[in-house]
Order: sequence, then C-alpha cells, then structure tokens
Amino acid sequence: MLSTGGDLSRDNSGETESFFDLFPALYFNSLYQDWVFREESKPYWAATEPETQRRLLYQERPLFLNNDIIAFYGHPFSKNMGILGRYEIDELNTRLNAVAAEYNKVNGQRGVRKAFYIIYGTVQPKGAIGYIPDAQLQKYIDFAMKHNMLVFIDHQIGRYDPIDSLKLMLPYLHYPNVHLALDPEWRTDKPMQEIGGVNAEEINQAQEVMSAYLEKYNLPGERMLVIHQFHHNMIQDRTDVRAGYKRVTLVHCADGFGNPALKRNTYAHLAQAKNMPIKGFKLFYNFNIPGAGYDDPLLTPQEVIDLNPRPCVIMYQ
Repeated sequence: MLSTGGDLSRDNSGETESFFDLFPALYFNSLYQDWVFREESKPYWAATEPETQRRLLYQERPLFLNNDIIAFYGHPFSKNMGILGRYEIDELNTRLNAVAAEYNKVNGQRGVRKAFYIIYGTVQPKGAIGYIPDAQLQKYIDFAMKHNMLVFIDHQIGRYDPIDSLKLMLPYLHYPNVHLALDPEWRTDKPMQEIGGVNAEEINQAQEVMSAYLEKYNLPGERMLVIHQFHHNMIQDRTDVRAGYKRVTLVHCADGFGNPALKRNTYAHLAQAKNMPIKGFKLFYNFNIPGAGYDDPLLTPQEVIDLNPRPCVIMYQ
C-alpha cells in the first residue's frame, strides 16, 4: 500500500497540516515513482506475471464496447451516503453480484463489469473537504483488482478549484482499474443550501489534464471521467463541453432521485447534450433515512437499459 496519511476530518485550509497532508497526491506520486525507479533498476528487471496479466486485462480497448458497468456508490464510513457505507466489502460484493446478474439477464450479448464508486473528497460546512483515509481507499482498490472490478474515485470539490481537486486524484490512475469523477452539485461553500456547478471550460480542462497525465506516465487503458448533473446550474455552457480527449472517456451522469416519471424526464433533458454522448444513470435505494431522498419505486434493470440513449454506467446509491 502507498499511504499518504489521509484523515477523514482533514481540511484543505491547511492551517495545521504538513505539506504532504495538504497535497497527498504529491506524496503518493513521489512514493510511486521511487518504487518504479527501484524496481526497474534491478538487474534483468521484468514485469511479474500478475503485473503482465493486469496490463493485458486493462489494455487500451473501449470499456463500453461489450459491457455495462454496474456500481455501488457511497462513502465507506457513512450509512447515510449510499449503500457502500452500509455493508462490509465482502457483503457489498455479494449484493453487487446479485444486481449484476439481474442486468445480465436483460442486456443481451453484453457483459457486466462491477465497480465500487467511492466518495473520496466529501464537502463539509463552508465548503471544506474531508478525505477518506488512504488505507481505506487502498482496501477497495486492492479488492477490486483481485475481483476484476473497477473503482471510481469521486471528489465533491467544495470551495476549491475543480482542476486542483482532480489533480489530487490523478496518482491513483497508476492503478489500472481506477477512474475519476467530479460532482458539481457540491462545488459550493454553502452545501445543502445551494446547488453548485462547473462550466464547460473547466470540464474540458479537466479532461486535458487527465489525458496529459495518462500520456506522461504511459498508463494502460482508457479512463473515465464522470460528471454528475440533475440541475441546469451544475454544468454551465453545456453545449461547449467537448468529448473525445485521448484516453479519456467523459461520462455524463444523470443524478437526482424521484419517481419514475421524474427520473425519465431528467434523463431525457440530459440526453439532449449530444456533445456528451456517453451517459450514466444513478438510482437511489430507500434506507428509511429521515429526510433523505430515494427513488419510489426503483426503475428495474430492463427499464434502465431501455432509456434512450442507453446508459453505460449505472450506479446505485
């Protein structure tokens, strides 16, 4: 494990933290590059069999060519932020297997790739951000690698710059099963009071930065960058968003809870953004949490894949 010493309560203000607490990604990347240098400096260095298999498994090929992605979403330490925090990792995998099997029954010749969708940076009062401990994130990445699963790492941005927020997550792309996400709803210093947003230029720049990082380190496979939306303010100047950056697949995800009619109407509105052709769709379980929204009832797997255009990344919160 490459630890960055993260802490759930850590604030980006940095009044008491060390340099590497403020910038854990820099520490992570430094450790990783030192490790690569040591390994490749060994006499007759060659990739191990597991390393070779990983490269073959995550080689450059379209992720969505033959597969739907089914993910469980949430925060590992919060039962109120999604299913991911309600069960231990083995139980999550068992439940995710069951959901994946439901999609396999109705998605024809397409397969299913399972995924954990982890809230990495959580917005706090006044827009501060708390990060999950690095050991906890590593646990999910390692488990997912072992079980041929993907991992999405999501940043809620808060009062900070979205590109800086993305850069904190870039070193995790050295794991070939990791993908990234930004949630514009929480790009605000007044969470739960106003809906935040990003603009097209910021989304395009995020893709450029991510693409450049993948190229710089010759990292395997294409990677997804997911952007959530359920309100027009969340993506400003939406028609100016560009997709098709090298090695980066932009996923435009329909967020928001409600009844089936509301869910379909929201998705239809987002489907109009044909400049972001790859779509995602989020569903919300009812865990009987006071004040929390949920889907009533949940759309069935058949109803989800019948949406037009068909979503490729389907997540359950």
